[in-house]
Amino acid sequence: MTTQTTPFDPADYLDGEEDQIELLRDAFASGDAAYVVNAIGVVARARNVSKLARDAGMTRAGLYKAFSAEGDPKLSTVLSVLGALGITLGVEDGLRQPTPSS
Repeated sequence: MTTQTTPFDPADYLDGEEDQIELLRDAFASGDAAYVVNAIGVVARARNVSKLARDAGMTRAGLYKAFSAEGDPKLSTVLSVLGALGITLGVEDGLRQPTPSS
């Protein structure tokens, strides 16, 4: 008897926005570009890909291709998709040490 399996897609388990945001935070904190691209793709699949692609000004196929395992999207694409997801990026100064208060 042969065991039947189906591919695992984490998007099937990211029901809530909080879980999706946590995945994106972890990906960006890792500094790993491939992980960031993958995480954005997972969140896109967890939401409505067709609507997200329209809101980001791209095709559904283009969105899938950009955020696939082989994808390497331009920064403008990443920013468009994050904007369509309602997510903004920020910058933190991780180099500066807090000064002790007197």
